[in-house]
Amino acid sequence: MGESGESVVDEAELNARRASSFGPEAAAYATHRPDYPVEGIRWALESLGGIAEREVVDLGAGTGKLTGGLAALGARVTAVEPDAAMRAEFARHHAEVPVLSGSAESIPLPDDSAHAVVVGQALHWFDLPAAFPEIARVLRPGGVLAAFWNTHDSSVKWVAELDRLSRSAVSSQRRAADPSPPSHPLFRPFERATFPHSQRRTAESLAATIGTHSHTLVVTPEERAEILDRITGYLRSRPETGVGEFQFPLRTLVVRAVLR
Repeated sequence: MGESGESVVDEAELNARRASSFGPEAAAYATHRPDYPVEGIRWALESLGGIAEREVVDLGAGTGKLTGGLAALGARVTAVEPDAAMRAEFARHHAEVPVLSGSAESIPLPDDSAHAVVVGQALHWFDLPAAFPEIARVLRPGGVLAAFWNTHDSSVKWVAELDRLSRSAVSSQRRAADPSPPSHPLFRPFERATFPHSQRRTAESLAATIGTHSHTLVVTPEERAEILDRITGYLRSRPETGVGEFQFPLRTLVVRAVLR
């Protein structure tokens, strides 16, 4: 019993560390993380139809990777982000968008204030039993919740090998983007779709991108350096990635559900 209990505590502590690991690397996150495909954003908001000025909350907004795509489609975005360093970096890139201190479990907005709540690369960090009612509270009737995950397209052989070489001592056996969509009685059943995406990278900048992932941020400096060196060496050795820039293949999973 003691060992099992300790394992649960350790896993919860590690998850909390990983969830809070991005702030110190906020500038690198802004520089190296990919954005999201416009087709996926359109699909996520499809049920809103002809609403002229869509009020959208970017929840767990980070440095604004999803906000940029929303704004380009004409949405009026309010960002909510718990980490002060990430909020500061967000403000550098999206000075025209309000960014509030808050979390999925405590959203600093009034009831019925948004047509949509969107989440980029963060839903798996939320306390979902607490977050779902809070998200439902700020949504207007018929509002939509949508979540996005950029994942490496491991159907490409060299990308699958890159993923294997990128693993750290704390890497999860399953990807953050769980194949099973979430569910909650406040929302209609979630739908899912996957969209092709890519990011222009070099061997060095792709290693830097992976260096912003939580599984490389919470390990020792020695392990982190070894992983990033291994990634860079592998990419330099490949004909697809060894010289200059290349398109790194991604797949973007989007899930969406309408408030009941």
